[in-house]
Amino acid sequence: MKIVKLETFSNSFVGFVRVTAEDGSFGWGQVSTYNADITALVFHRQIAPWALGAGIDDIDALADLIVEKEHKFPGSYLRRALAGLDTALWDLRGRLAEKPVCELIGGSPGPLRTYASSMRRDIGPEEEATRLTRLRDQHGFDAFKFRVASECGHDLDEWPGRTEAIVPAVRKSLGDTATLLVDANSGYSAKNAIEIGRMLEDNGICHFEEPCPYWDLDETKKVTDALDLDVTGGEQDCDLAVWRRMIAMRAVDVVQPDICYIGGLARALRVAEMAKAAGLVCTPHSANLSMVTLFTMHLLRSIPNAGPYLEFSIEGSDYYPWQQNLFVNEPFTVENGHVLVTDTPGWGAEINPAWLDKADYMASEAGSP
Repeated sequence: MKIVKLETFSNSFVGFVRVTAEDGSFGWGQVSTYNADITALVFHRQIAPWALGAGIDDIDALADLIVEKEHKFPGSYLRRALAGLDTALWDLRGRLAEKPVCELIGGSPGPLRTYASSMRRDIGPEEEATRLTRLRDQHGFDAFKFRVASECGHDLDEWPGRTEAIVPAVRKSLGDTATLLVDANSGYSAKNAIEIGRMLEDNGICHFEEPCPYWDLDETKKVTDALDLDVTGGEQDCDLAVWRRMIAMRAVDVVQPDICYIGGLARALRVAEMAKAAGLVCTPHSANLSMVTLFTMHLLRSIPNAGPYLEFSIEGSDYYPWQQNLFVNEPFTVENGHVLVTDTPGWGAEINPAWLDKADYMASEAGSP
């Protein structure tokens, strides 16, 4: 069965894709968040012309075709747009098979442990510790990630002393049994990351994300080699050749592909397989409550080297107002620190018609110029 129509519904923050097959069946996917309106244009210019008229079954082959046909554009926007096609096709296939996507890729529905993921650096140590403790008591989270360093900070903290204060403050508030993770967002040189990393180890932190500029794998590897805790990374990387190098050199202990940044579920599965062959864990990046978290839930229920938890953003309407009212049903309910992948066909979500009515709309159809 062939693809006959591709539609995007977007604003500057988030963009959804609807793919329609020749029998009228359809599926929903999503281009990557942030500048999604630009990504939607890329989708219609550089993805749709190769996808229209193609079959719905071999998503890997179609993704490779598009990457090769658009080989002069090796960067992020093409992959962010490709993710919309890939994820919509998986939803379509799941709906046709009357199975959740996780079953199509060898997994099964069920619960997933989450970690409460804070995106904020504009928050003091005590306030963050109090916030995370409240979330533990309300929703049962037993794992938490918070921010250290300054984003791409060249060894500067968000303000002097914040990192050294927030790590013990969160540990003290949540107690010795809580699993704690931190994210430096490319904040340190290897030398300083190692120094900070030893302080993290002293406080029982188990996960040190993107300690060095993510594009400098050699610097990151120095940190990985020097520390006992898990050094993690990869969320920004969309080139499979970079992934092969990263894994071969063991630049990180845990790989973190983002399904929407890398170009879709099929390409993320390739990274997970590379990591499995190297004995590495895969804990994908999913830092907001758009469809990317749903995609990641299905992936984690399907791969043998899945990490022990799903990244779950705790930022609500005050911080990410664009996340509100995206879905008809609520696909993200945390109970006792877990979310549930249901047996609903496809991704298990329907986009809110009221949201769609307000979005910028574009369509590409088979046979149109």
